[in-house]
Amino acid sequence: MDTRRVIIDTDTAGDDTQALLLAALSERIDIEAVTICAGNVDFDDEVRNAKYTLQLAGHEDVPVYEGARSPLLKDYRKAEYVHGEGGLGGRLDPDVDAPSGDGFAPDRIVDLARENPGELTLVCIAPLTNVALALQREPDLNELLDEVWVMGGNVNCLGNVTPAAEYNFWVDPDAAKIVIRNLDTALVDWGLTLRDSMFESETLAEIEAAADESEYAEFYATITESVREFNRETLGKDATTQPDSLVSALLIAPDLVEREGTYFVEVDEREGMTRGYTMVDEDGVTDGEPSTRVIESVNEKWFRRLFLDAVIHGDPDRSLD
Repeated sequence: MDTRRVIIDTDTAGDDTQALLLAALSERIDIEAVTICAGNVDFDDEVRNAKYTLQLAGHEDVPVYEGARSPLLKDYRKAEYVHGEGGLGGRLDPDVDAPSGDGFAPDRIVDLARENPGELTLVCIAPLTNVALALQREPDLNELLDEVWVMGGNVNCLGNVTPAAEYNFWVDPDAAKIVIRNLDTALVDWGLTLRDSMFESETLAEIEAAADESEYAEFYATITESVREFNRETLGKDATTQPDSLVSALLIAPDLVEREGTYFVEVDEREGMTRGYTMVDEDGVTDGEPSTRVIESVNEKWFRRLFLDAVIHGDPDRSLD
């Protein structure tokens, strides 16, 4: 498999760090840049968390660019109630002094795409504000990028921030609507996350048992403390979900995909109960043009193995060759 060159747009907290870690540890991924967008926690914490994760993976050379500090139009609430204060489980407060890259993140996305036409994959695991701003600067962004992967939305299932919406799309529904309309995206949604990326007590115990010998397993155990408590209260079980890591895994091992479809997708940008709702026309009853690739099922066991190989052995490619 050829190495995939990527830009990762993130609101770094919790599972975003693990998605970065998987990509940084894989020989199949080359991270050209990381861009930061308002979302999960305080913006400066997101920047710090990204730099710390790259440092942990031995990739301090990857530039981190700061982007939009608020959505295009809407007010929103952060998700520290899930990820803990600071975004790393509530206990970890690393001191990172690496400077950010020069330039505004949306501008750097555009510049890199223009300098490398058809060669870069844009990996979107945050609210889509930076990407929408990049589209405003470069309307031909779709043609300049190789692929665009988005973690967001909830395909005909309940959301995780309101009954109607998944968090990333809810934070900036205006941006999500622009991106889905103008870029040919591969969508990894919240429903897929619940079905195929949830780790329960047995898997979590395996990671915890490795924490004394693996700094990545120790990192995972620390950053998931808050989300495990949240899930015990809301789901009634000790579990974690890996939505952003699932995107990284699919880029590392595309054959993880078991089922997919291409559909017309629209996002409700209006305030109110349906803010951020993802309308996915699976039955073809609208006049909309199907252009969004929706990942509908992945190999859950293979994904778990790849993830464990990363956090326990430091090598997500370990069982792929």
